[in-house]
Amino acid sequence: MAKRNVIWTRTADIQFVGILKYWVNKNKSNTYSKKLVKLVSDRTKQIAQQPLIFKATDFKDTSVASLGNFSIYYKFNDEEITITAFWDNRQNPKELLKILDNKK
Repeated sequence: MAKRNVIWTRTADIQFVGILKYWVNKNKSNTYSKKLVKLVSDRTKQIAQQPLIFKATDFKDTSVASLGNFSIYYKFNDEEITITAFWDNRQNPKELLKILDNKK
Protein backbone atom coordinates (compact mmCIF):
# COMPACT_ATOMS: atom_id res chain seq x y z
CA MET A 1 0.00 0.00 0.00
CA ALA A 2 1.28 3.46 -0.88
CA LYS A 3 2.20 5.88 1.88
CA ARG A 4 -0.58 8.29 2.81
CA ASN A 5 0.02 12.02 3.25
CA VAL A 6 -1.00 13.42 6.63
CA ILE A 7 -2.95 16.67 6.48
CA TRP A 8 -3.92 18.67 9.55
CA THR A 9 -7.10 20.75 9.40
CA ARG A 10 -6.84 24.34 10.58
CA THR A 11 -8.91 23.44 13.65
CA ALA A 12 -6.67 20.51 14.63
CA ASP A 13 -3.54 22.60 14.08
CA ILE A 14 -4.87 25.42 16.27
CA GLN A 15 -5.79 22.92 18.99
CA PHE A 16 -2.36 21.26 18.92
CA VAL A 17 -0.44 24.54 18.96
CA GLY A 18 -2.66 25.82 21.78
CA ILE A 19 -1.94 22.74 23.87
CA LEU A 20 1.80 23.06 23.22
CA LYS A 21 1.74 26.74 24.25
CA TYR A 22 -0.26 25.91 27.37
CA TRP A 23 2.35 23.41 28.54
CA VAL A 24 5.25 25.74 27.76
CA ASN A 25 3.60 28.46 29.89
CA LYS A 26 2.56 26.08 32.67
CA ASN A 27 5.96 24.37 32.97
CA LYS A 28 8.08 27.42 32.10
CA SER A 29 9.95 25.04 29.79
CA ASN A 30 9.44 23.55 26.36
CA THR A 31 10.71 20.07 27.34
CA TYR A 32 7.25 18.50 27.72
CA SER A 33 6.01 20.15 24.53
CA LYS A 34 8.97 18.75 22.59
CA LYS A 35 8.19 15.27 23.93
CA LEU A 36 4.55 15.70 22.95
CA VAL A 37 5.52 16.76 19.41
CA LYS A 38 7.64 13.60 19.09
CA LEU A 39 4.82 11.37 20.40
CA VAL A 40 2.29 12.95 18.04
CA SER A 41 4.68 12.65 15.09
CA ASP A 42 5.24 8.96 15.82
CA ARG A 43 1.51 8.32 16.24
CA THR A 44 0.57 10.11 12.99
CA LYS A 45 3.15 8.00 11.13
CA GLN A 46 1.54 4.92 12.65
CA ILE A 47 -1.92 6.15 11.62
CA ALA A 48 -0.67 6.78 8.07
CA GLN A 49 0.67 3.23 7.82
CA GLN A 50 -2.24 1.41 9.47
CA PRO A 51 -5.30 3.65 9.89
CA LEU A 52 -7.65 0.75 10.63
CA ILE A 53 -5.88 -0.35 13.84
CA PHE A 54 -7.41 2.50 15.83
CA LYS A 55 -10.95 2.79 17.13
CA ALA A 56 -13.81 3.96 14.91
CA THR A 57 -16.09 6.64 16.38
CA ASP A 58 -19.81 7.34 16.10
CA PHE A 59 -19.00 10.18 13.70
CA LYS A 60 -19.10 9.42 10.00
CA ASP A 61 -15.76 8.11 8.69
CA THR A 62 -13.90 9.29 11.79
CA SER A 63 -11.47 7.25 13.86
CA VAL A 64 -9.58 8.11 17.03
CA ALA A 65 -6.06 7.27 18.16
CA SER A 66 -5.49 7.62 21.89
CA LEU A 67 -2.26 9.12 23.15
CA GLY A 68 -2.46 9.15 26.95
CA ASN A 69 -4.34 12.32 27.94
CA PHE A 70 -4.76 13.27 24.28
CA SER A 71 -6.68 11.93 21.30
CA ILE A 72 -6.13 12.37 17.58
CA TYR A 73 -9.34 12.30 15.53
CA TYR A 74 -8.89 11.56 11.85
CA LYS A 75 -10.46 10.53 8.56
CA PHE A 76 -8.68 8.61 5.84
CA ASN A 77 -8.78 7.31 2.31
CA ASP A 78 -6.22 5.54 0.12
CA GLU A 79 -4.20 8.71 -0.49
CA GLU A 80 -4.35 10.73 2.72
CA ILE A 81 -5.03 10.99 6.42
CA THR A 82 -6.87 14.12 7.56
CA ILE A 83 -6.40 15.01 11.22
CA THR A 84 -9.70 16.67 12.14
CA ALA A 85 -9.10 17.31 15.85
CA PHE A 86 -6.36 17.09 18.46
CA TRP A 87 -8.04 16.82 21.81
CA ASP A 88 -6.95 17.01 25.43
CA ASN A 89 -9.25 14.42 27.01
CA ARG A 90 -9.47 16.49 30.21
CA GLN A 91 -11.43 19.22 28.39
CA ASN A 92 -15.21 19.54 28.17
CA PRO A 93 -16.39 16.80 25.78
CA LYS A 94 -19.30 18.96 24.59
CA GLU A 95 -16.78 21.23 22.85
CA LEU A 96 -15.34 18.22 21.03
CA LEU A 97 -18.80 17.22 19.85
CA LYS A 98 -19.25 20.69 18.31
CA ILE A 99 -15.98 20.34 16.45
CA LEU A 100 -16.66 16.84 15.17
CA ASP A 101 -20.20 17.81 14.16
CA ASN A 102 -18.81 20.86 12.33
CA LYS A 103 -21.18 23.10 14.28
CA LYS A 104 -18.39 25.24 15.65
